[in-house]
Amino acid sequence: MSESIRILGIDPGLRITGFGVIDKTGNHLKYVSGGCIRTNGQLSLPQRLATILEGIAEVIAEHRPQQSAVEKIFVNVNPQSTLLLGQARGAAISALVSAGLPVAEYTALQVKQAVVGKGKAAKEQVQHMVVRLLSLPGSPSTDAADALACAICHAHGGQGLGALTTTGFRMRNGRLV
Repeated sequence: MSESIRILGIDPGLRITGFGVIDKTGNHLKYVSGGCIRTNGQLSLPQRLATILEGIAEVIAEHRPQQSAVEKIFVNVNPQSTLLLGQARGAAISALVSAGLPVAEYTALQVKQAVVGKGKAAKEQVQHMVVRLLSLPGSPSTDAADALACAICHAHGGQGLGALTTTGFRMRNGRLV
């Protein structure tokens, strides 16, 4: 019998950070947990980042993952939004690294390719495939679904899959060229 590996996927965001935990045993994936860490927009940026860091630390303490996968950010039209998202992502990665977890990183294109089969899939398609792949009774929120999709991407091949799907492509202004 294959050994089970627990994977924590993270979809970082300053307002809402999605998380998803799955177990992979051989080729079988099993849903463990998923949800969102919400920050209060009235708090200062450092307080919001602390909320993300502490929230992920709680998920790690409760579910004890062995590996983690985080979605990479893309360069937004608004540089300020990109900077804030990068800081939220940094808080998430800090929580993972502090817990001693290996961190794999995937672009949205790689995650969608691994879960839906095409890199330009809509959020609803990702949500639908997450429900099907994990045999969920209902749809998780889009942020939790994106985090679960990131964990599924990692489970379906890890860094090797990511390297394969981006070979020969370049991004310019957030678009494939």
